[in-house]
Order: sequence, then structure tokens, then C-alpha cells
Amino acid sequence: MSQDAVISRLRAAGCVFAEDEAALLVGEAGGDGARLESMVAARVSGLPLEQVLGWAWFRGLRIAVAPGVFVPRRRTEHLVELAVEHVVSGAVVVDVCCGSGAVAAAVRAECPEAVVWACDVDERATACARVNLPGGEVVTGDLLSPLPRDLAGSVRVMTANAPYVPSDAVALMPPEARDHEPRRALDGGTDGLAIQARVIAEAPRWLSPGGALLVETSEEQAEGTAGLMRAAGLHVRVSRNDELDATVVCGRRD
Repeated sequence: MSQDAVISRLRAAGCVFAEDEAALLVGEAGGDGARLESMVAARVSGLPLEQVLGWAWFRGLRIAVAPGVFVPRRRTEHLVELAVEHVVSGAVVVDVCCGSGAVAAAVRAECPEAVVWACDVDERATACARVNLPGGEVVTGDLLSPLPRDLAGSVRVMTANAPYVPSDAVALMPPEARDHEPRRALDGGTDGLAIQARVIAEAPRWLSPGGALLVETSEEQAEGTAGLMRAAGLHVRVSRNDELDATVVCGRRD
């Protein structure tokens, strides 16, 4: 199948960036016609491009993704940017709700002196994170519960891209997300803050003095996220990156 033929099929399926996607699919197939046909068929059926390819670009890294695992978004690079600002030599960094491990992998790539942990409740996600964080500390369990107790009070940076889509809004998401990503990686409860609230409530006992909790949220929900952090005794600031359409609320422990 020629690249032009791939473009035509993708366009017919409604892919907005058909030319770019076709180039990636043809390159990934590496001349294997049967594989290319299978990949194009999967993409036309609605499977996210990153899951078809088996990887996604994230902050300059090729991050492995698998079916049923949340695909890292470019906006989340702002979370990494802020996390890196807080890292010092030997710092312990914990990425909770890690998904594919993209944030943890990016932080470790940029701060190799840090000790990076990643945790998620979904075994498919942590299996993917182990691929992206080879030799790293990846654990499976509910929020912070799988972390070793001796980390309490020693975490310099905690990042969380916890689900923050209000339950009623999940049905309004693009079909690539709502049909092919796990609902529990998207659904943040009635107001979108339910999972964040649990992370924020647990975080202070894990943070070291001066440690920071960084939570990705939406621009509309930022004040709600900030209020939860203030209630937990953290000093709060909101960071907005309009280019990435990204909002992160930062809470620092005294």
C-alpha cells in the first residue's frame, strides 16, 4: 500500500492529520505490507494512533504505550517542566497515577541524579511504565499505598496527573479517549476532583520539608484543586502554559 493510499483511507475515516499519521505508520511498518494494512485498519477503526504505533513522543522521549493504557498528552510536559525545577541532587521523586510512566521517565531523563518512583492502580499501566523506566522503581496499588513506608517524609517532588474529567463530561470526550482508554484513567468523579482530593490529602505526610506536590488539572478546576491543597496545609501557586493548554497547581510543604 502506498503512502498516498494510506492518506486517502485515513482522510476518509476523518483523521485530521492524515498526512502526518500516514508517514508515521508507513515508517513504523518498515516495508512490511501486511503489518501496514493491519495498522491502518486499526487506526481507521478508531484506535488511538499512539496505541497503533505502540509509542508516543513525550518531551523528546519515545514512550511505549499499550492498549488499555492512558496515552500521554503533550500538555503534561508542563508538569515535567515544573517538577524538574524542584529536583535537587539525590531527590526522591514520586509520580502517582503514572499511567505509561511518561512523567517519571522524562524526569529521570532530565534529572538522572534523582531517585524516581512511579505508581498506578492498573497493572497494565505499571507493566508499561516498567518498559519506560527500566531499572526504576515501579509499584502497583491504590494511589500512594504501595510505596515503602520509609519514604514518608522524604519525597522532594510528587507529581500527579490524576483523572480530572467530571463524570458527566467523559461522554463528551473524543472517541479515541472515551472508547479506547480506561475510564478510571479519565473519570475524576462528579466535579473532577475526587481522585485529586485523595492524593492531596495523603501527600503532606510523604513530602519532605520544602517538598512540592504538583497536580495537573484544568483551567476551570484549578481553584478547586488549589483549595484542596490549602486545606491540606500547603502553600499554593497555579501555573498556566497557554501554548500547551496546560494548568498545574503546585503545593509546597513548609
